[in-house]
Amino acid sequence: MFILSVLLLLASHLSTALAGGETLVLLDNLSIRETHSTFFKSLTDRGFKLTYKVADDPNLTLIKHGQYIYDHLILFSPSVEEFGGDISVSSIIDFIDNGGNVFMVASSNVGDAIRELASENGFEIDEEGTYVIDHLNHDSQDDGSHTLLVADAADLVDAPLIVGSKQKLNPILFRGTGIISDKTNPLILNVLSASSSAYSYNPEKPIVEYPHAIGKKIVLISALQARNNARVLLSGSLDLCSDSFYRSSVKKANQGQQFSKSGNEDLCKTLSRWTFKEEGVIRVGKVEHHRVGEQEPPESYTILDDVVFSISVEKLDNGKWVPYVSTDMQLEFVRIDPFVRIPLVKKGNIHQAQFKIPDVYGVYKFVVDYQRKGLTHLYSSTQVSVRPLQHTQYERFIRSAYPYYVSAFSMMFGMFIFSCVFLYHKDVSKEKNE
Repeated sequence: MFILSVLLLLASHLSTALAGGETLVLLDNLSIRETHSTFFKSLTDRGFKLTYKVADDPNLTLIKHGQYIYDHLILFSPSVEEFGGDISVSSIIDFIDNGGNVFMVASSNVGDAIRELASENGFEIDEEGTYVIDHLNHDSQDDGSHTLLVADAADLVDAPLIVGSKQKLNPILFRGTGIISDKTNPLILNVLSASSSAYSYNPEKPIVEYPHAIGKKIVLISALQARNNARVLLSGSLDLCSDSFYRSSVKKANQGQQFSKSGNEDLCKTLSRWTFKEEGVIRVGKVEHHRVGEQEPPESYTILDDVVFSISVEKLDNGKWVPYVSTDMQLEFVRIDPFVRIPLVKKGNIHQAQFKIPDVYGVYKFVVDYQRKGLTHLYSSTQVSVRPLQHTQYERFIRSAYPYYVSAFSMMFGMFIFSCVFLYHKDVSKEKNE
């Protein structure tokens, strides 16, 4: 009974750990805690334990006794020039390399620390003092600088796990600087792009040179999912998740429908759920393989064996692991290069495939490599050996060898005829001479 109680307590603890986590929040000043209170409250309601610090606090640290003491990091300190304590750009990069998740924001007065950290993750933030300006898609409450943008849900990335349902999302308010992401980096996602009429420039200066970025090249919100599945999200606006933008009504100037509330709250909640791995997390459950008609995996397979492979995949849903079923998963049977590539068919809560092993022996792997937008990278590799047929397993008579069989027997028959002629044939001409 005692052991059962301990196991239940441990399971409860693990469930809580999956649902939230220790989170360090670095702020430019503590007033941001009040201006963004709704955003922080949504995190605490979901089980996150938030620790608020000023970004240049001299006592800051991410590691204690050789272990990371935080699971996630929120950087609402765009203007900081240098982090305090033991935290630096390189230590945050190490934090990401060890699986930590980071939610950070920039602004028009972004400091060197955030700019360098963004650069290390494949993002380029525009020059200091610049805003994203749009003379056609600004809010009716704009002060005349046309920097209070209204972004349509259609400009969001097509990934419901990251941004939610775009059909149900109201227009989004944005005021901040532009981001340019590395197009050659396959790990980066442009979550929200500016409209084609936008450009990035300092609104207080006359335009005397071509803007650094224009149109769809300007990214308002960008994200990175590293190869170790750590997630980094960068917003060009500190106000994106503020209480004032949450409650504000939205109406494009001189056009469009007026909405009583912006879509910022719904978007920020969904973005934070994805960044902190409450959504889009999958893992391999159980992998099985065996010959057709058997149940246990053999020590080695033989060429031309019929094989059944099955894999179960689990998804994290509200802190619990539930079966994840997909229709676009594939299996590869690899020996240096794939010899077989077939779809995995859904059968109940598992994915299964059946195929015949190629007529080439060697060391192979069953490989499932599943990458989809918004999901963690799923990779499963199971090594097996494939041997040639034993001499007792070959066919007695091979159809392709029939010509050789015929030639052998014809040679034997010809030799028999020749022997008969040679032994019993009489030389008639010789008898006449005698």
